[in-house]
Amino acid sequence: MVRLQLSQQQLSPAEFRAALMRVPFTARDTWLDLVFELDGIPDDGPELPRGCVPYLPCPVDVLCRLVEHARIEPSDVVVDVGAGPGRAAAVLHLMTGAAVVALEIQPALVDATRALAARLHVDRLAVIEGDAAELTGRMHLGSVFFLYCPFSGERLERVLTDLEAIARTREIRVCCVDLPLPPVPWLELASPAANDLAVYRSVTPRASPGTAQSLR
Repeated sequence: MVRLQLSQQQLSPAEFRAALMRVPFTARDTWLDLVFELDGIPDDGPELPRGCVPYLPCPVDVLCRLVEHARIEPSDVVVDVGAGPGRAAAVLHLMTGAAVVALEIQPALVDATRALAARLHVDRLAVIEGDAAELTGRMHLGSVFFLYCPFSGERLERVLTDLEAIARTREIRVCCVDLPLPPVPWLELASPAANDLAVYRSVTPRASPGTAQSLR
């Protein structure tokens, strides 16, 4: 029934969330994969750069908590960094009505995301192929950025630098799953940290005392 309603665009975010919550907790991931017609975990290709983490599906429970703690609204634009076959991107859109941009570097997974969006008749899910560390201009519309442990090291530092530039223009939220972030002065925890999920919000940089004196 849910699959038919999605294909006919007859399911609101509230109705999708209600249908998901009616499924027993331990069966929600299996239920979602059946609704989305996803069959197993796709293989990673040679395009996956060294230092990037192979694709693994994010648990539905984590996505539900992310939506709650990040307070994602229909007016938001969620950027899924390392979207894989689009599973999490589709869930975040269907649960909230927010627009989603799925960034993925592997062509086969990009194709899988586009196919999923077509099956679900999702029209607010844009798919962009490329390296997130090189796609600064494609992320500038985002208000929520989702990182499910896609990479670390220098590539993560480059993405954070790009996000800092965006945060200087407006408040953004950065949601990390299984990904410790290096301390940066422009992010603060927006909710109590859990073992797997951390939701940050950007803060306006404060001038140091020395800087304030120099402006007098």
